[in-house]
Amino acid sequence: MTLDGFALAATTNDLTREPDARGAADLVEFRMDKATDPIAQLEAYNGELPVVATNRNRWFGGKARDTGRLDILFAASRFDAVEYVDLELETVRAKEWLVGEFRGNDVDLIVSHHDFDATPEREVLTAILEQCDSYGDVAKVATHPEDLSDALTLLRALHEATQAGIDAAGIAMGEVGSHTRVIGHVYGSKLGYAPLQDDDSEYAPGQLPLRTLATLVEATRTDGGPPDIESLADDASVASELSLPN
Repeated sequence: MTLDGFALAATTNDLTREPDARGAADLVEFRMDKATDPIAQLEAYNGELPVVATNRNRWFGGKARDTGRLDILFAASRFDAVEYVDLELETVRAKEWLVGEFRGNDVDLIVSHHDFDATPEREVLTAILEQCDSYGDVAKVATHPEDLSDALTLLRALHEATQAGIDAAGIAMGEVGSHTRVIGHVYGSKLGYAPLQDDDSEYAPGQLPLRTLATLVEATRTDGGPPDIESLADDASVASELSLPN
C-alpha cells in the first residue's frame, strides 16, 4: 500500500469496532499488545480498512511480553488485511534479518522510534529518521516535548526529512505536543494516529479522539506548500498560536 498523502489510523485493541472508524480513518492500527486473542481477531476480521499491526512491549509503551512478541507479529503479517507492520528501530537494528522476513509476507514496514522522556536535537532526530527510512517504508518518530520549542524541533526535522524524500511521520506526545497531531500533515507527515471514541485503553499521551482529529486535520489542509519551518522555529508568537488545548 502506497501512502500518496496523509493517512489517519484509528487505534484500537478491538477489531470488531472497525465500522466505527469508517468515514474518518484510512487505516486501523491494531494494538495487539493490548488485545484479547489478537490472532483470533485477525482471523475473524472482515472490515473495509487495511490494518497496521503493532505489538509493543513495555520498553516501547506497550504490554506485550518479550517472549513470543515478534512471532505473534509475524503471524499477523500473514493475513491479507494487514498491509503494514510497525517495528521499532531498536528491534530491527538488533535483528536486521526481520526486515526480509516480514517483507516476504508482502507487508510494508513502519520503522519507529519513541522517546518518552525528551525531544532530541534536530540533527539527532534527522539521523534517527534516516535510519528508520533505511530499514522501512515509513520512518516514524514520537518524542516527548518539554515546551513548544521542542514541538517545533520535531516539526522542523519532519519537514526536512520529507523534503529529502523520506516518507516520514512525526508526533510530539503529551499535552504540549498534542497540536502536532493536528498539523503534522502540513509538514509532510504521512501518518496520524487517534483512538476510537470511548476506547478503554490509553495508547499514547496527548492523543485526540479519532473524529475530532479527522475534523481538525481537514480544517488545516493547505493547497500550497508547507510553511517556512526555519522562520517558525524562531517565532515565539507563532509557536504560541500553534498550541491547542486538550
